[in-house]
Amino acid sequence: MSRKALSAPLALVALTMIPGAAAAADAAATSATAKALAYPDTARDDTVDPQFGVDVADPYRWLEDDVRVNPKVADWVAAQNKVTDSYLETLPGRDAFKKRMTELYNYERFGLPTKAGTRYFYSRNDGLQPQSVLYVRDGLKGEGRVLIDPNTWAKDGATALAEWSPSEDGKYLLYSVQDGGTDWRIVRVKDVVTGQDLSDEVRWVKFSALDWAKDGSGFYYSRFPEPKEGQAFQSLNENHSVYFHKLGTPQREDVLIHATPDRPKLNNSAVVTDDGQYLLVVSSEGTDERYGLTLHPLGKPGAKPIVLVDDYANNWQYVTNEGPRFTFLTNKGASRGRIVSMDISKPARLTQLVGENAATLVGASRVGNRLILSYLGDAKSEARMVALDGKPVANIKLADIGAASGFGGKSSDPETFYSFSSYARPTTIYRFDTQTGKSEIFAEPKLTFKPADFSVEQRFYKSKDGTEVPMFVVMKKGLDRSKGSPTLLYGYGGFNVSMTPGFSPTKLAWVDKGGVLAIANLRGGGEYGKAWHDAGRLDKKQNVFDDFIAAGEYLIAQGIAGKGQIVIEGG
Repeated sequence: MSRKALSAPLALVALTMIPGAAAAADAAATSATAKALAYPDTARDDTVDPQFGVDVADPYRWLEDDVRVNPKVADWVAAQNKVTDSYLETLPGRDAFKKRMTELYNYERFGLPTKAGTRYFYSRNDGLQPQSVLYVRDGLKGEGRVLIDPNTWAKDGATALAEWSPSEDGKYLLYSVQDGGTDWRIVRVKDVVTGQDLSDEVRWVKFSALDWAKDGSGFYYSRFPEPKEGQAFQSLNENHSVYFHKLGTPQREDVLIHATPDRPKLNNSAVVTDDGQYLLVVSSEGTDERYGLTLHPLGKPGAKPIVLVDDYANNWQYVTNEGPRFTFLTNKGASRGRIVSMDISKPARLTQLVGENAATLVGASRVGNRLILSYLGDAKSEARMVALDGKPVANIKLADIGAASGFGGKSSDPETFYSFSSYARPTTIYRFDTQTGKSEIFAEPKLTFKPADFSVEQRFYKSKDGTEVPMFVVMKKGLDRSKGSPTLLYGYGGFNVSMTPGFSPTKLAWVDKGGVLAIANLRGGGEYGKAWHDAGRLDKKQNVFDDFIAAGEYLIAQGIAGKGQIVIEGG
């Protein structure tokens, strides 16, 4: 099925909100459904893979090819889209939604700034650009200038600027190119002053952090072995290894730093420590946040790596270090997270700096001589500032019910930036000074609507087994709810992903037309830490579906939605 076809159920529910459209909806839907079912034939081949002694047929393997390489796949996608488009074009009210969505998308958007030397790097989208543009300014109040505009890279707008990282002095920018939605990256280096790319180019990079050596001589990255000819999109994600690339040298001379041939399925990602004395490699298998940690001393040829954690049982996030004493965020011994320190000579001994509490600790960073801790309190963002030894300093006041992210920084600078958004409030960027404790707006969008016209509530309902589950409910103020309202119920419940308040122009268009948006925080996510995640995975997966069903039952019982007025979505 083409991706566009997934929009059809939502569009059908939307018909009931368009004056005069409901009567035509039934006939249109019946006709459209008949057309939509007439899918083109899909060729099958005789591909068979032996799995544990059993032959498993895979007749559609050919569809895994890239549409830009295999004409048969391109023709299949075009035929599928033709069917989908012919269905969607019959839906009344579609043009009205398209018009409103376009208006709501058309606002200036900024990304979080990164400071390097005296320069500030940040992304900006003027409203309807397919890809955001990367800007740089000299000094906090300097005039921004375009450094990279990925909109010029491809006519279809599908080639994107992915990860990027400036060198410590802001002289160079390390950046990666993502072509057509693939996970593969091409990594390049740009001279910030001239805007010209250096000769350096690194390929076969995927699932990688990009981090500079402190002296700017090169960078660390992770990649897979080069696939066989024509197998770039079929090769297995195995033997992920960390390399060092020295500026001005070809990729074939890159130095292998860390590999795990005995465990080929591990992903290995590397970060340079605050003091530049170590390279910390974080290893994991699959999507669960259960890590191993290996420390490589830098500038000490022949020094053996130090294994800090090798049980792959818990989440570990590097926060900072003072020489051999490292600070981490972990859920070891604390389902909702805590801050601990360890001496790398005795990594099994942990000293607690900040203990577990009712809110879930989801992030921590060092800025100047402070630690900023990011929490989820019932799926809403909270931020607190503590001293390096964990003693409380102050809570950081946020604008409303919403989601805050960022707070990155350096031990040498008290300045940091964070973003804040909510269901009816697009992202605003704030600058925060850890010495004064004050926030100020760095960048905010001009809007074509009033956030005050919408209400954002948080409610709690009981699931099948009695577990209390939170849910956000968004609607337009003054909405007539006497007969219930068409309601979009969204849920996910997996992979430790938390459903936090965030702005979506498409979903706000739904609410703006009189619909209700409900987002349930199902088990399997990370809203309440490791225990909440584990309660919705493996043999507990049924809880996710029970939570979702209970959310719909609650919406009907409360009169928010009537029977037959709920459409569900998740992804």
